[in-house]
Amino acid sequence: MNKYVERIYNGIVKENPCIILMLGMCPTLAVTTSAINGIGMGLSTLAVLIFSNLIISIMRNIIPDQVRLPAYIVIVASLVTIVDLIMQAYTPGLYSALGIYIPLIVVNCIILGRAEAYANKVTPDLAFFDGVGMGLGFTIALTVIGLAREFLGSGCAFGIQVLSEEIFHPIAIFGQAPGAFLIMAILIAILNGASISTAANDKVEGCDGCCASCAKSCDSREKEETKA
Repeated sequence: MNKYVERIYNGIVKENPCIILMLGMCPTLAVTTSAINGIGMGLSTLAVLIFSNLIISIMRNIIPDQVRLPAYIVIVASLVTIVDLIMQAYTPGLYSALGIYIPLIVVNCIILGRAEAYANKVTPDLAFFDGVGMGLGFTIALTVIGLAREFLGSGCAFGIQVLSEEIFHPIAIFGQAPGAFLIMAILIAILNGASISTAANDKVEGCDGCCASCAKSCDSREKEETKA
């Protein structure tokens, strides 16, 4: 598989930040009350991920290790401010719906995690496609969760009434945070049922799940794959 396509595939399936790595749970639980909100939050994060990965990779040999994390936060905060102003100007309805969760992208563990674990160790092209893959994976996960919650909670899809209240009785729990947990559990069960290999079981042969004992092996394998 082409290394660029592999980065996108990993972000969407094998290392999906939401369903597999369980990162970014705050916006996942809070904003996925509808599919439109999920898409809006996902695309905002996608844009920040792509450009933060790219900039950090380009500057990886310039930023001193002592101020690495503060530098990442400054870069991400600048990008989030741009996204925030653009959404406020052109999509005010969506901006109001997402509220505080747009500025909170600054401290989203997906973005800082990819910067620290991947972008600062590879070339800009790989960092760019990693951002695309992770961002798409996050967007797809939020959209699917939001669509399922919207449909089961109100009988709507993308804000359009699909089922009337005469033939469908909304399930109120899906409009609340526990509904997001239930949908996520179903998605994870589907992945496991389909026997889709994920990063959790494909890092190191014979891995027993103890990262403390096998971290060096994981790092060595990642370096070998990056060089290849």
